Amino acid sequence: MKRTLLAVLAVGCLGVVAAPQAPAQGLRWGVSGGLLMPLGAYNKDDKPGWIASGGATYWLTGGMLGVRGDVSYGQTTHDGASGNTKIAGGMASVVYGLGPSTAAARPFVTGGLGLYSVKIEFPPLPSASETKIGFGAGAGLMFKAGTGGMRVVVATRFTSVSTSGSDLTFLPITVGLTFGK
Repeated sequence: MKRTLLAVLAVGCLGVVAAPQAPAQGLRWGVSGGLLMPLGAYNKDDKPGWIASGGATYWLTGGMLGVRGDVSYGQTTHDGASGNTKIAGGMASVVYGLGPSTAAARPFVTGGLGLYSVKIEFPPLPSASETKIGFGAGAGLMFKAGTGGMRVVVATRFTSVSTSGSDLTFLPITVGLTFGK
């Protein structure tokens, strides 16, 4: 019985892998880094900083609509005081690609919800941290790089995290590489 079940699962997996896919359907994953620009009240307290992220997008049949998940970590330093603000989180988004997936340059728009941990440090005082819901909306441009599936991606996404007091809003401006279909 176990061998039969394993054989059925193996044949099923091979069928999924060997099945023809529509153009651009598949998983793209990648990494990026760039500038973290504080906005609003956050901009009054902190200087621009840095951000690093990684994520994956699953493009649905037809390649126009995708579902994306990503994680990021960024840091800014306080303006006029010692200490910093650290932001770590993840976001689930919907991505809409404009134009054909085979184009040399392809714009896209995205929007989603996430969960972020914000830690603010003012030495020698104890640090304060909280984990809150955030949302983001943005756009970017993907460029083909070489003959394979690699793309250079330039993107930004207005992000707002509902922290105590005022919302923490920022704009990451990133450059990255993606791989896959």
